[in-house]
Amino acid sequence: MSKELAKAYEPKEVEDRIYDFWMKGKYFHAEVDPKKKPYTIVIPPPNITGQLHLGHAMDETLQDTLIRWRRMQGYSALWLPGTDHASIATEAKIVEAMRKEGITKEEIGREKFLERAWAWKDQYGGRIVEQLKKLGSSCDWSRERFTMDEGCSKAVKEVFVKYYEKGLIYRGERIVNWCPHCKTTLSDAEVTYEDQAGHFWHLRYPLKDGSGYVELATTRPETLLGDTAVAVNPNDDRYKDIVGKTLILPLVGREIPVVADDYVDMEFGTGVVKITPAHDPNDFEVGKRHDLPIINVMTDDAKIIADYPDYAGMDRYEARKKIVEDLDKGGFLVRVEDHEHNVGTCYRCGTTVEPKVSTQWFVKMKPLAQPAIDAVKNGETKFVPERFDKIYYHWLENIRDWCISRQIWWGHQIPAFYCDDCGEMVVTKESSAVCPKCGKPMRQDPDTLDTWFSSALWPFSTLGWPDNTEDLKYFYPTNTLVTGYDIIFFWVIRMMFSGIENMGKAPFNTVLIHGLVRDSQGRKMSKSLGNGIDPLEVIDQYGADALRFMLATGNAPGNDMRYIEDKVKASRNFANKLWNASRFIMMNLPDDFQLTGLPENLAMEDKWVISKFNTLAKEVNQNLEAFELGVACQKLYDFIWDVYCDWYIELTKPRIQAGGDSAAAAQTVLVWVMKGMLKLLHPFMPFITEEIWSAIDDGDVPVMLSDYPVFDEKLVFTAEEEAFEKIIDAIKAVRNRRSEMNVVPSVKAKLYIETA
Repeated sequence: MSKELAKAYEPKEVEDRIYDFWMKGKYFHAEVDPKKKPYTIVIPPPNITGQLHLGHAMDETLQDTLIRWRRMQGYSALWLPGTDHASIATEAKIVEAMRKEGITKEEIGREKFLERAWAWKDQYGGRIVEQLKKLGSSCDWSRERFTMDEGCSKAVKEVFVKYYEKGLIYRGERIVNWCPHCKTTLSDAEVTYEDQAGHFWHLRYPLKDGSGYVELATTRPETLLGDTAVAVNPNDDRYKDIVGKTLILPLVGREIPVVADDYVDMEFGTGVVKITPAHDPNDFEVGKRHDLPIINVMTDDAKIIADYPDYAGMDRYEARKKIVEDLDKGGFLVRVEDHEHNVGTCYRCGTTVEPKVSTQWFVKMKPLAQPAIDAVKNGETKFVPERFDKIYYHWLENIRDWCISRQIWWGHQIPAFYCDDCGEMVVTKESSAVCPKCGKPMRQDPDTLDTWFSSALWPFSTLGWPDNTEDLKYFYPTNTLVTGYDIIFFWVIRMMFSGIENMGKAPFNTVLIHGLVRDSQGRKMSKSLGNGIDPLEVIDQYGADALRFMLATGNAPGNDMRYIEDKVKASRNFANKLWNASRFIMMNLPDDFQLTGLPENLAMEDKWVISKFNTLAKEVNQNLEAFELGVACQKLYDFIWDVYCDWYIELTKPRIQAGGDSAAAAQTVLVWVMKGMLKLLHPFMPFITEEIWSAIDDGDVPVMLSDYPVFDEKLVFTAEEEAFEKIIDAIKAVRNRRSEMNVVPSVKAKLYIETA
């Protein structure tokens, strides 16, 4: 044997040393090798603002388990790491740090701000990478990427220009989701919906001819300032006489028409709807159909504009209160009723989103969505579990054009240039442009691209695209994407249509969806509840293997799981059981022991444990193929703890004490099965398995590069397995009988067995 094992397993003394050993050996590096099949996973790039949380820990554990297993199976297994620039979140952190210094973005200008942003990235951007290493992540760090590195930025420009030239990207005035706090647009996927308590305000709008009024209800009375029409359904007999008439807008005095439009639901409320094209997506469409004016009444931070002196400068909610008071005073308020409604909020800061008309850049989604739908329907890409394809289809079938411009500075600046002299616009991959019409220098669009525009290209931009690199040819399409169900819309859909559009193939063949890690009571972890768990503290206390094994054991694809500390303790106890079993074996081996294969003369219990192990190897491989990692973990746990430690080791003790051929056979089988167990367990618990392997194996191949065990027909001993199971059942029956009769273990009892 190579070395002795310490009396107790201390993860802190082992894990950093083992990880350093792997890194120095470059064992995580994947090469283009025509003799091997490739297996590729691209990491969902964590934000550079990020700190490792339990969601990351589960995501990385599942990926690392799959990549280590495939590497041991002989694949050229690439796990490609990297981080995302996270435009809105990162900019917010830098702006906040500057606010504490008493300075603003605008004061220092774009160039100086970006210098600060890159310095911030250099200081904090690598933090989460170091934390991933603590977990044992076997990424090929030599290929680490960043969504704003030179190669990814080149890919972004390439795609933008290509889409623009194909007519898939356009600039236009549309309703967008606007965050008044972050002061930027958001895509539909970046809006989180929540139920909020609100009201329906029932209002009267008088007819200009004095013949009466129409009654309507609104949840946002402050937008009344921007009303440019009132709409009714053309089939609604109640209102056919007033279509085409003019109303006087309360408080404002503006004359607005009554229009007929199928958009209005006759059954809902009064069947009359106020139309504010600048502040509602449906109203915007009605406005386009009826050629209505578009009147924006709010500033970028959701305050009322100066055109309305009674409310100018008021926050939207403050203005709402004052407008309702004035409507009441003017006799326009009929009644107020409570109403709970679904409200969009910014996924970053939680501020209620304001729909707002704005000139922005958009991607036309319909032509890109259909091939992405087809790729899943024809089986090119499958979801595990399958039920998530319904969410995927629903989102893509109802998708609106994607607003990709953001009013922030940290990110990929839009490669469009404007001539202020003649109004010409140019879209180019170059870093500057001269007006092709008048020869004057052009000004670049100040907006940046949505973060997800660059991460949509991640599976191929990270492999060298747009250059046709060897990596790209060999490792694309990737194999498995592992991600939480919460970013199917954000990321999975965008990678799918981007991969198909730019590479001609879907970017991965399987999307493994996992749930969230919740607290022990089933609640989502959040700062406000104070129920978050820091995985680094768990690793410090129990070791990375214990955390990994708990996360993998509790995982069923697509389902949430609960973090329960006792389960981490149970995983640590399992690690200790394995450690103590290894020490027992090594203490009971002769100094010159060599494992050259299984002996010919095997006892019944030897054949039993070998046959059970052989079945285990088959089933664990089947479970991993089916992404049933939790099931595989449970089988490993049961075999190692019950079959190997509690039964087989105990059965070998008297044989080893007696010496001779039976002892030698028992020692050989003990080591043979232990080495097989270490291999099977390695993808889940890499540190302890590598440490024990280095002590028990005389070769120079680490366990992470050894061959993963497979089923062997020659090692099936069905008769012996069945016979020995009967002996075990008999022993258990005797133990149960003694327990029932309160016979203490120290007392020898006579046993009578009646046979057939």
